Amino acid sequence: MKILITGGCGFVGSNIAIYLKKKLKTSEISSLDDLSRKGSSINKKRLIKNNIKNYKIDIKNFKKIKLLPKFNLIIDCCAEPAIEASRRELDRVFNTNLIGTFNILKKCIRDKSNIIFLSSSRVYSIEKLRSLIKNKILLKPIKTKKKISENFETSNPSSLYGFTKLASEKLIQEIFFKTNLKYIINRFGVIAGPWQFGKQDQGFIPLWVAKHFLKKKLAYIGFGGRGYQVRDVLHVDDVCEIILKQINNMRKINNDIFNIGGGIKNAISLNNLTYKCERLTKNKIKLNKFSKTSIFDIPYYVSDNSKITRTYKWKPSKNIDDIIEDIYNWLSKNKYVRNYF
Repeated sequence: MKILITGGCGFVGSNIAIYLKKKLKTSEISSLDDLSRKGSSINKKRLIKNNIKNYKIDIKNFKKIKLLPKFNLIIDCCAEPAIEASRRELDRVFNTNLIGTFNILKKCIRDKSNIIFLSSSRVYSIEKLRSLIKNKILLKPIKTKKKISENFETSNPSSLYGFTKLASEKLIQEIFFKTNLKYIINRFGVIAGPWQFGKQDQGFIPLWVAKHFLKKKLAYIGFGGRGYQVRDVLHVDDVCEIILKQINNMRKINNDIFNIGGGIKNAISLNNLTYKCERLTKNKIKLNKFSKTSIFDIPYYVSDNSKITRTYKWKPSKNIDDIIEDIYNWLSKNKYVRNYF
């Protein structure tokens, strides 16, 4: 089998590529990445070390994409994921996330390739997600254990990023309709782990660990500035595992949408994350507090893994402490990556 991973030098894409290279011994794993994002040059070196070829091509350039070799499967990880970029860089977000996916779909049709598309929990309505928590200012920890399933409201996604992901899902369903080609759409929540070069609105788990490790300041932003927002977190190793299960079962299980996240057991607030980072690093840092909430932010999100667990007999194997410790160990062993935080 020949597999192409778009965004293959990004955090998720590179981890999937290396994992599949080790697990699928007879398959040919390739990457497509224009190396424009922070940390991509480092991840490219990891791919080279594992004998994985990267095609340095902009996903918006179909003239070059159509000249690539044929692949049996394309795993589309390429996206501009930073939510705040939705406000500042409309063209780049729209063209990379939507036009880029459209180009990959045209390639799939030309070559009769199946696709696994990495979508996002950001396809869900910000208005409906915010309504789960009544208080706009979070003065104390959130106690609800509500989970978001695949049938949650998707009207009015929470950002241009969310819109492009939802529109890409619709494109996949429309273009693959009446073909024998197969697709899987995975709506991932927060993913974290080693080789993620995080920032405040995308990759906050490694950012939190790194700032404590390096004794640099951070800030609680939004909902009163107390850090009580909650997200569930999934280790990137668990992402790789479920992708492999989907590849191995694609003949039987396909043309479906799945929510995938850390679940209620891996849900954590920024406040609790700070406590865990302090315990692990033995460092206490300055934490500024800004009460104003971004129009894109939500107070709470926890994935309902019922469908993905029922379908593939899968559940996350690593808990939140494993995730934090793996990132800490990565920072400890690789001094050069600390410059990215």
